[in-house]
Amino acid sequence: MSVPSSSIGGQALSDWSQPGDGIGRGRVRRTAPLVGLTARTAGEAVVAGLRGKLTGAEATEFHVRTAERYAELLGRSKGALLKAGQMLSYTAAGPAVSAELRAIYQTALARLRDDVPPMAGELAREVLECELGCAAEGVFAEFDWEPLAAASIGQVHAARLRDGREVAVKIQYPGVAAAIDADLKNTELLATLLSLMMGLSPLRLSADLRGMACEMSARISEELDYRLEAASQAEFAAYYRGHPFIRVPEVVTEWSTGRVLTQELVRGLSWSEALTAPQQLRNRWAEVIWRFIWGSHVRFWLFNADPHPGNYIFHEDGSVSFLDFGCVKRFHPDQVNLMVQMGVACVAGDVLGTWRACVEIGFCRSCDPVTPEEVYEFWRAAFELYWGEQPFSVTPEYAVQYLERRGSPNGPCANAIRYFTMSPDWAVMGRIEPGAISIIGQLCPVVNWRVVAGELYRGEAPQTELGERERAFFERRRVAGHT
Repeated sequence: MSVPSSSIGGQALSDWSQPGDGIGRGRVRRTAPLVGLTARTAGEAVVAGLRGKLTGAEATEFHVRTAERYAELLGRSKGALLKAGQMLSYTAAGPAVSAELRAIYQTALARLRDDVPPMAGELAREVLECELGCAAEGVFAEFDWEPLAAASIGQVHAARLRDGREVAVKIQYPGVAAAIDADLKNTELLATLLSLMMGLSPLRLSADLRGMACEMSARISEELDYRLEAASQAEFAAYYRGHPFIRVPEVVTEWSTGRVLTQELVRGLSWSEALTAPQQLRNRWAEVIWRFIWGSHVRFWLFNADPHPGNYIFHEDGSVSFLDFGCVKRFHPDQVNLMVQMGVACVAGDVLGTWRACVEIGFCRSCDPVTPEEVYEFWRAAFELYWGEQPFSVTPEYAVQYLERRGSPNGPCANAIRYFTMSPDWAVMGRIEPGAISIIGQLCPVVNWRVVAGELYRGEAPQTELGERERAFFERRRVAGHT
């Protein structure tokens, strides 16, 4: 049965994104509140700084107030602004916020992951039935209209198909695609948000804010078509089907559309619960996340380019389920092989080998006024968890130092950073690398990363239980003829 898209409670479905619903679409309307708040923050920062110099008072109250204001504004905005705020909430803000203030901003922005206001059940039903072309009862034996989770683009509901399978159904907010489309055409909007975060930095980092905004926009735009996400998720599920500790939910293709994604329902521990788990479990989960992110890149030339704590479900047997494949980056095998060669050379202390691979990838040119030693030092600092004393402890503090070494124009790698170039193919690393190291750092794992990396990058024999189980899994795939 087809459901008309006339109205719910007097409000047309097509009008959900009009003024008053929290998704204003006008360019000026979307930018003005953020610009105004940024200007207000800058003025108050000056006053707070002067007050601190005169009285010795701390600026903590100012930063708490500022963080709350931005969390409130971004939470109301939905669209690309909310997505950007969510990204900032889990990447430890890099060097953008001083260590003593970082927790203030992360705590406030974390609400953007957990407390996004959901759409009403009646509206969710209308979107679902319009997309599927029939009444919900014709597809689902049970459907919980109270969402399991509400995110920046859509919300997820638990349900049971008429054949008995438990599923999770992701329904896209009506009007959010138009709001995001407007945001993505408004480079000034995201640049303003990034300007705020950089403006809070004691390091006063220089950055191409519009370039960063364009990169963020490109990645966000890929997440609007759930058909693309379903295809990518099905591909990952095929690669990891039967894996001993990496789980990817199966997609129910027949009940998935451009704005509805139906998939196997996964139950387990949330991110907040994982953070309080015993050390041994956190060690395993961190290693599993690392093996999934970088293993997918090396083996299948793919990145799931949204390392977000809300996209992981943790299990007490040490396995992890990976959700949300809306943003997937694909590489050519030659690109991946060159990146592996550079990493192996760097960890081995091969200065010239690191420089040559970096030039061949296109990160720098042989004619640039950058010495092989400077290029080597840039990568060497980033790979400390592989060559440092093992087992190596990755902490939030280490994650911040890692990002500072990679991005500071005033540090020992300043000259290399000045001449490094990043092609569009590799720009996605600006989202994956900070997200991955920040998430792993928050789990505070203690792992022999040198051994784990040796398996993947050098083909060394596994020395851990997880390594042995994974090697056996991929050997079975090879024998069965799977690529």
